[in-house]
Amino acid sequence: MKHDRSPTARALLLLELLQSSPGITADRLAARLGVSERAARRYVGILREAGVPVESTRGPYGGYRVGRGLRPPPLMFTAAEALALVMAVLDGNRDATDPADPAGSALGKLLRVLPEPVARPAEAVRRVSTRAADPAAASPDPDTTATLVQACAARRRLRLGYRLGAKGVRAMEVDPWGVVVHHGRWYLLCWSHTRDARRVLRVDRITEVTALDGTFTPPTGLDPLRTLEEHLAQGWTYDVEVVLHAPADQVAHRLTPSLGRPEPIDPHTTRLRAGTDDPEWYAEQLTLLRVPFRVIGPPELREAVRELGRRLLTASEGHGIDEQSNDLRD
Repeated sequence: MKHDRSPTARALLLLELLQSSPGITADRLAARLGVSERAARRYVGILREAGVPVESTRGPYGGYRVGRGLRPPPLMFTAAEALALVMAVLDGNRDATDPADPAGSALGKLLRVLPEPVARPAEAVRRVSTRAADPAAASPDPDTTATLVQACAARRRLRLGYRLGAKGVRAMEVDPWGVVVHHGRWYLLCWSHTRDARRVLRVDRITEVTALDGTFTPPTGLDPLRTLEEHLAQGWTYDVEVVLHAPADQVAHRLTPSLGRPEPIDPHTTRLRAGTDDPEWYAEQLTLLRVPFRVIGPPELREAVRELGRRLLTASEGHGIDEQSNDLRD
């Protein structure tokens, strides 16, 4: 598989190849870098110009190696820089949360050599992340995110400015419980002293952060990701009630918390209560459960299920496809 790399990325890969394979030849370097031998020699020149002592030996047993005197500088990342790197990798590769993935493995190695106060916020965010991305999700400011994650770890109360669209910015005092990445969006799970209630805030809407003197104790056994998903299942435009004609334990493993919690009605029937802003999306999720169901409410969800059923029925019968194709040809 061919990988597009920037000149900087190729130069760094070249340095890694020289260190891991002393005496490597120009043709092997070119093959590993995916460039011509002439270009490979040019990258050797770039390293030399940067002060890396690359030595070369001519002859049938010759090649390139890193000479003595190379002392890699220490990694001098700030907490915000380290977190920004994690955020960039997560945005580009959702499998970076998996240590078995090459990107995840490389990211783990980098975090392990960073000072603990710098690595801790980045590693915390890396662990509490889901992989499915929303392409419309906005990336928050790394400095703000780093401050929030550090406050979560230190259990330090915060004063925030939170943007409410046309309503302006609201000042809030919160106990930050955790920063969670969910479907590509960054959230702060917290207790709001301003509202005296649990809140989930979009990190990209936080305009300013000030650490206060007070500290707090988070709820015992807090699971930030699950708590976030449960919270996101509430407070939506439409209140959902669906009866599933299947035992609760049969469907529980197929339900994400954002779809609601199963409530057994009897040994053969389950009630599902949740909320949504998108009845069409919720209707599609119900079909993935692969059990018979009946929508109690809202009416918008019942209509979305009917419309989805009509589309599926039309597709199964093949109606409308030829007519649409003819329209496109005309």
